[in-house]
Amino acid sequence: MSLSRSELEVLVALNMVKGIGTVLFRRLLKAFGSLDALRKATAKQMQSVQGIGPILAGEFAEIRDKGKYLKELDLVARAGARIVAYSSDEYPVLLKTVFDHPLLMYVKGALPEAGMPCIAVVGSRRPTFYGQQQAEKLSAALAGRGACVISGLARGIDTHAHQGALRAKGATCGVLGSGLLKIYPDENRKLAERMCEHGAIISEMPMSSPPDARNFPRRNRIVSGMSLGVLVVEAGERSGALITADWALEQNREVFAVPGKIDSPQSIGCHNLIKRGAKLVQDVEDVLEELRGFASFRGPDGADAVKRPAPPGLSPAEELLLSLLSSDPKPIDDLISESQLTPGTVSAKLLSLELRKLAKQLPGKNFVRLD
Repeated sequence: MSLSRSELEVLVALNMVKGIGTVLFRRLLKAFGSLDALRKATAKQMQSVQGIGPILAGEFAEIRDKGKYLKELDLVARAGARIVAYSSDEYPVLLKTVFDHPLLMYVKGALPEAGMPCIAVVGSRRPTFYGQQQAEKLSAALAGRGACVISGLARGIDTHAHQGALRAKGATCGVLGSGLLKIYPDENRKLAERMCEHGAIISEMPMSSPPDARNFPRRNRIVSGMSLGVLVVEAGERSGALITADWALEQNREVFAVPGKIDSPQSIGCHNLIKRGAKLVQDVEDVLEELRGFASFRGPDGADAVKRPAPPGLSPAEELLLSLLSSDPKPIDDLISESQLTPGTVSAKLLSLELRKLAKQLPGKNFVRLD
């Protein structure tokens, strides 16, 4: 059910008032009967509703009476975005089941189509190379099987999750902790633009809202609320990704976790989730098996299509060095010792593997293998 222009204006004005969320909105709607009646309500009348004091009522009246919502609607139009209200058929069905779902969402791009399974992939803002690889690989495989990858466009695992989905030419959506005109972090602006072509960026906050630490925990309820399950790739003991997992449990969603080294601080959160009952994930099938009762996924060909085959023509020395590399960083001295090759040969062959995108050098002359 679409809202009339006047109803949408009231909803936008309400959403611009910090402190009026789903619960207070329901009380207001019950008290006044309709959005049109709210449009005409005085600040004094609004204060009769439990939880609406003089400050909230006054802010709404000022936004409404001074037409501040019109500037907001103009910003939406100029940005090429749109507003999807809670009553819209386009509003994500799963998110509607969340008790405190957003009144509206600012959207740029295309939301997942009805029936498309959505899976959240989240994790540390300071991941290890292993975590980066797993986030990209699993997200590419999920997107290749027809799922939309949901994350928060933050640094770290979120970024790699979105990139993995795009590499698979799949769908991905980023839920922001700021307005659509304040992409955060700034270095993800180009990524956000690409996502709008293969998915969407989403926010429940007014267009010019700056990023604020208080916004992100509530943002996470949308990430999990849109999804059938939440996959935590790498998370420290107090990682914000664990908040998303907690939201998922509260919303009766599935929780998955990728294990890491037992002594890695970046994997403590994942290991604790597994101890609490999260499903351990080694490959994408571990996720899909758990969710097949809720959604259908494409066959494995979709996932295989995004794998990058190693180019032919490696020399014996290159094949040997590649076999000694993994996703765990290995010092060049260890490679020299284990391969029994000369330092000059090892350096030259590692450079060749890097140029072929089969290996990567990390700080401290450590090397890892690329999938």
